[in-house]
Amino acid sequence: MIIFDEQVSVHYGFIHVFSLADDADGAPTETGEFDGDPVQASRGQTVGLAGARVPHQLSLMTGLHTGDVPLTVTWDEEEPPLDDVWTDAVEVSWQLLGPALDLQTFEDDYTATVPRAGWHRARYCAAGMDAGREVDTTDEDEQAPDRYLLQLWPAPESPEALVREGSEIAAYWHRVARGEGT
Repeated sequence: MIIFDEQVSVHYGFIHVFSLADDADGAPTETGEFDGDPVQASRGQTVGLAGARVPHQLSLMTGLHTGDVPLTVTWDEEEPPLDDVWTDAVEVSWQLLGPALDLQTFEDDYTATVPRAGWHRARYCAAGMDAGREVDTTDEDEQAPDRYLLQLWPAPESPEALVREGSEIAAYWHRVARGEGT
């Protein structure tokens, strides 16, 4: 089920996703603030494209530095298939506190809703990351060469996994997460 499918405006090459908890009245509330360092969210992991070190938050890296990139977020009852179109894919465990998600970029907020809270597997997929990095910044009427998919499904907590690596920029972010430098 598609729960989000839009162009998101990125700056500095990241998208940050918060899982929001429900307050006593059932309204979503913030679980924390992004500290401004998307790299810290993946430090010590084996994968660097999707940082899950901060509880209830995901930090997703993009190839494009500044501009609008297409992002689709899906939710499924069980693990969905991985289409061959995605050249890069990583998986991390992510605990959702409630059904509301807040997707943040440098200056913009977007929302999505999942059917249930609890532990989920998050598979972050990318296509065209190296082309996005090469373009760096798109003009207002220019389409980004990279695109992204975040697949969510209920699953017990498990270690992160490098599912597919096909771009130089993804390999770079994986090395940074592992502390291997550049």
